[in-house]
Amino acid sequence: MPTLAEIRAHVAALDDVNALTAVQETAAARLVELDAAQRPVILPGRTARIDTTIRPACLRRLTGTVGQPNSTGSRFDFVLDEDSTEQLRRDPNNTRFTVREDQTRYRISKVPAACIELTNPPADA
Repeated sequence: MPTLAEIRAHVAALDDVNALTAVQETAAARLVELDAAQRPVILPGRTARIDTTIRPACLRRLTGTVGQPNSTGSRFDFVLDEDSTEQLRRDPNNTRFTVREDQTRYRISKVPAACIELTNPPADA
């Protein structure tokens, strides 16, 4: 296996744009693979918490169950549990979500996967 210094020297010596593009695409694909391996598997039915990076702020720290993903798996429906539904209903800063008084669980669509913190272990763990 070549050393990192040898790889860098080889890449620096490339003078063909297509060859350099191929190296760049391969490196980017490998980064995606490594990143995916470090992320937890988000599947419908898992319990989770919405983290503090999401906007609007009224959704931060709410808990519930992960729903269906979008076609790319980058966003998920999220069904709030009863306590979080009540919290969202009563939040004075909530101007976007209308939670009916008789509603016990509220569904939020398109929550980014990066904002979902799983709170239960996977079934096979």
